[in-house]
Amino acid sequence: MSYFNTNFTKHPILSFISSPLPPSTSAGLVSELRMAEEELCLEGTVRVIEASLSQIKWRLKHSSKSRLQVDILALLAGMRPCIMVDYGGMMPELGDHLCAFLNHCRKESSAFELLRVMVIDDMVYLIHVKAFADFVKSSLCLETPPLFVNLEHDPPKMVTSSEESPPLMQLLLAQKMFSSVFLADKIGGHLQRHGAYKAISPTDGQADSVLVDLSCHLKECQVTIPTLNGWLLGYPVIYLFGKDCIHRAVYNLSTKSLHIYQIFVDRSNGKGSQKEELMSFTVPYELSLEGGNETWARSFYALMQARLEKCRHIWRSVHMEVISSYPQAIAL
Repeated sequence: MSYFNTNFTKHPILSFISSPLPPSTSAGLVSELRMAEEELCLEGTVRVIEASLSQIKWRLKHSSKSRLQVDILALLAGMRPCIMVDYGGMMPELGDHLCAFLNHCRKESSAFELLRVMVIDDMVYLIHVKAFADFVKSSLCLETPPLFVNLEHDPPKMVTSSEESPPLMQLLLAQKMFSSVFLADKIGGHLQRHGAYKAISPTDGQADSVLVDLSCHLKECQVTIPTLNGWLLGYPVIYLFGKDCIHRAVYNLSTKSLHIYQIFVDRSNGKGSQKEELMSFTVPYELSLEGGNETWARSFYALMQARLEKCRHIWRSVHMEVISSYPQAIAL
């Protein structure tokens, strides 16, 4: 499902497109007009992002600005329901900047209405609340269950969600907590009743409208951060281990070669191909000898291609690359 719905100040071409077309209008012309509308909406979204960054005086490096733009477009287009922001500074300043940025974007366009800043302790994410609610629901229904790499074993072992374990039970508890907060039919009011909105900085009175702070909600769960992030970010393979096995998990992963799976998209614009990384994740080499031909990898790639079909006005293609990495120190 694409959540890309932009409402900008009317452009002459958009005004013409939005008006009823004569019955005699050819299918080819209708298609061209729709493509023009989509291109203008994309350009309008990019302009809102640029203007908002300038307005709040958030000076990002070029690489960080590009990542933010790709992440926002991925959320609006339905390519990803949740993004972890690990660029642009540290908390709490990073959260303040993101809240100010989203508030300004929402003043300029209704396309940003359902975007939120989600905070869990020192981690900060951008989410599309409707898409994220759908994602949480599908996770609990096991519509497309991920695989898990049990890092408590040496060598690591690939397991499924049907193989119950304490770390997996903790993840399930976390998923149920998210489900209780993000009800698809009562998103705004339900979040407020749970007290999930909380301003990071008292200097920004607008933060409450876009910030979802779930730090307190997760204190009862013993799920590890890498396991939680693997699920939140939609990885097809998730690292699994308990809090009492962190050192063992770090050792078991740091001493193994890895496959790095990267999903790239090419921007649809008149400036030629523009390759951009949408997401990346790792899997132990010995558990993914087939690389991109692993059954789960092909299924995940097919899922990304299906999502792309609904937002080709943003990206013209998606492809997956797999590279190998030798053992190295890894922090979990």
